[in-house]
Amino acid sequence: QVHLVESGGGLVQAGGSLKLSCVVSGRTFRSFNMGWFRQAPGKEREFVAKIGSGFSTDYADSVKGRFSISRDNVKNTVYLQMNSLKPEDTAVYYCAATARYFSDLQRRPDYDYWGQGTQVTVSS
Repeated sequence: QVHLVESGGGLVQAGGSLKLSCVVSGRTFRSFNMGWFRQAPGKEREFVAKIGSGFSTDYADSVKGRFSISRDNVKNTVYLQMNSLKPEDTAVYYCAATARYFSDLQRRPDYDYWGQGTQVTVSS
């Protein structure tokens, strides 16, 4: 069984920062490609960022230059550093994992394992 547990969400004012963490257990973490997605009320879950097993990264246009994804293969953890937060970043943030390879890893079906989500609320 693979388990993903997110933490680090909370309430922050616009312009502030938060760092999300996702700890993975149950399988060799370094073999996983990891992603962050988010879902705002009434909206579809959308791609935010990904980091491959080889440390390649990619971001949604809406967060480029503000968010940074990283991973620590010793701590079995993936991070999402979020800076210059905006009210439109308010959502439940989910981490996801897959050992499969896809060209962009930006689609929900690309991932096999999901965390329970952590709420991020940005006030104006």
